[in-house]
Amino acid sequence: MRWMRSAAFLLGAGAVLLTGACSSSGGGDGAPDATVSPSTPAELSGTELQNRWWEWAGVEPLHVGDMGPVDDPDGRLCDRDQPADVWFLAGTHDGPAKRACRVPTDVPIAFPLVSRITSQGGCDDLLAVAKGSATLDGRALEPVRLKGTPVTGVPGSLACGLWVRAGRLSSGTHFLHFEGSAGSFSTAVDYRLTAGAR
Repeated sequence: MRWMRSAAFLLGAGAVLLTGACSSSGGGDGAPDATVSPSTPAELSGTELQNRWWEWAGVEPLHVGDMGPVDDPDGRLCDRDQPADVWFLAGTHDGPAKRACRVPTDVPIAFPLVSRITSQGGCDDLLAVAKGSATLDGRALEPVRLKGTPVTGVPGSLACGLWVRAGRLSSGTHFLHFEGSAGSFSTAVDYRLTAGAR
């Protein structure tokens, strides 16, 4: 397993991403409706979802100076190492970002608003203060708190956070905004998502 370089940091994502699925329609700006499939990533347990996102987002770069999805300045890394059955998005280490990404229409999207790898006490502290929100094409997505779940390959550590799980997007351009905070940490990301066939 590739290991993470950011385990000690709070990370927003996506977003994950990650869970009430919501049905979202265009926000009156000409954007197409965002469709949410009945089979959102609910099939993934909280443990599997968090483990897989951290493996995707927190991996050690292959080369010095290489960036991971959380460092991505503009969306150029969105498609790096994405799994086949879910599309992950990332927040930032701290502060805002704007990204443009192409995403497939055949898989659901998931991301954390705030996420952390820590101890049980650290998870309890995080979940007590974590807050965040996400909108897709102007419609609210419902976040859920995922309690501490064991991290594969890291004995005694737990992953936890505030997550959003969204369904598959219809073809076209969609606008996702999410933000999260916990204590002095905050993140906010605007994504322009162009959805189409792989």
